[in-house]
Amino acid sequence: MKTEPTIIPPELRVAMARQHCLAELGAHFGKPVFLRIIKEERILELYVQEASRHWEHLKTYSIAAMSGTIGPKTREGDHQAPEGFYRLHPAAMNPRSRFYLAFNIGYPNSYDKMLGRTGSFIMVHGGSSSVGCFAMTDAVIEELYTLVQEAFSAGVKFIPVQIYPFRMTAERMAAERQSPHYIFWQHILPGWNHTETTHTPYDDTDSC
Repeated sequence: MKTEPTIIPPELRVAMARQHCLAELGAHFGKPVFLRIIKEERILELYVQEASRHWEHLKTYSIAAMSGTIGPKTREGDHQAPEGFYRLHPAAMNPRSRFYLAFNIGYPNSYDKMLGRTGSFIMVHGGSSSVGCFAMTDAVIEELYTLVQEAFSAGVKFIPVQIYPFRMTAERMAAERQSPHYIFWQHILPGWNHTETTHTPYDDTDSC
């Protein structure tokens, strides 16, 4: 006889995630956070703002799965993950995801829309498979979801998300000069330089 999978109610998923993270990350609950993704290296960096207002690079996570190559997402169904500057808002949190827990990065942003780019429901989520999104495994999404949710609960209005194709050094940008994405990458380069120089999130409100 086939056994039906256990369905965990959304509220319990969130409570379980919080409990699992409390011992290691509880000291950071309620603090502002921001996320930086480097697609080529398949990593997500988590930054937390301490009481001194200094931003600390707290953790680097491996991305379990993502599709596409370097270069921005331009249309629905292209299997590309986006690049650019996005914001998480409280409504982006999805405890009912079929990937355990998830949050929507907010693609397309205003700059994407200006360029006529299409697509929707681009998530950072649990599990180990993904098309166009960023799969982080259930254990990792518990940490990310909890810290983002705790920041919102403490009154943070939005969470910056920065997504880059690669480490945007001067040398690498020069090597990519013939890429069809070069002009777009020039547009997001100031964000990379800002965070590398100041160790703070880049807030390009025209692109969010």
